[in-house]
Amino acid sequence: MGAAESGTTKLLRCIRGRSAGREVLLGFAPASLLHRLSFADVLNEDSGRGYQRRINPQHSADFRRYIQQSGSSTIPLTFNLRPAPSGAWHIRKESGPDYYATLEISSDQKVLAQVDCQHRLGHMADLDTELPFMCFIGLTEREEMEVFNVINSKARGLSSSLLDFHDAQLATDLGADRPELYISLFMRREASSPWHNQLDLGGNSTSGMTRRASLRIFQKAVKQFLNRTKVLETRSIDDAAHLVLDFWVALVTVLPEQWRNPRKHMLTKGVGVYALMETAADIYSNTPKNKVCDRNYLVATLSDFALDFDWSTKGTLKGLGGQGGVKEAVELIRAARRNSRLKVVGNGK
Repeated sequence: MGAAESGTTKLLRCIRGRSAGREVLLGFAPASLLHRLSFADVLNEDSGRGYQRRINPQHSADFRRYIQQSGSSTIPLTFNLRPAPSGAWHIRKESGPDYYATLEISSDQKVLAQVDCQHRLGHMADLDTELPFMCFIGLTEREEMEVFNVINSKARGLSSSLLDFHDAQLATDLGADRPELYISLFMRREASSPWHNQLDLGGNSTSGMTRRASLRIFQKAVKQFLNRTKVLETRSIDDAAHLVLDFWVALVTVLPEQWRNPRKHMLTKGVGVYALMETAADIYSNTPKNKVCDRNYLVATLSDFALDFDWSTKGTLKGLGGQGGVKEAVELIRAARRNSRLKVVGNGK
């Protein structure tokens, strides 16, 4: 098994077989050739196409150094031959055993989607080190994403937000299956949301360059909000999504300067996001029966205390982190709300 060239056609001699329920090719080829014929389908956060994480140059450089050492090795690189125009690639049966085959690739077309080898190949364009590979045959992009998810769902360093985004793409009823993810993606897509294009999915984006938090952090905070308020027992998923939207719009209305300077304030830090969604749950759960917890009510309620609270990274919440830090932050915000109510009562007397 190996690689060769015939005119402008690249030839990869392989063994054809099955990996459980999928047909695959197994073979060996120089890293430089595999690099030249393949591509990583990195998620474009603006269009929603693709599914892989951003390239980590250090990760790739580390593998390049390692694979050139004596005694180094690696498990097979995993690709997929996506359905392509006629002539882009062809699998030819060879003489001999039935499992002998040759993959013919026209010119230097990039027909091999990198399912699980993006970082191993990232810095190998000029190295002819022989590497093993396994290639699925004809998986659709959706099927490819499913395989990628299975392989990488426990991978160290893979963005949990990216895997969450994959789940959303593959779900049949996201609102029912994972309402917190449904609401979080709504907040990211909705043009009127302060979080529009501001939640990092782990891919590439040309917009939202001041992205403030990850999708995973935000959805975990939303999940806690849903658990505490039980809002989905009486209202639809879209009602709940607009309630979360109203809260964050109200917050930005009350604290515009703090929102515009995320590096210097805690509103969009992990602790801040969790604590503020807890505050949203407090406000919703304690709304008087003769009131509606809409945007106007939220603006009025937040105005009573939020302007007097020090949200800066050097202020009241400085140094707080983890679940313990979130609990402390929530109690500090609750104390600020109580104090503001006492002041109002005092002034009324």
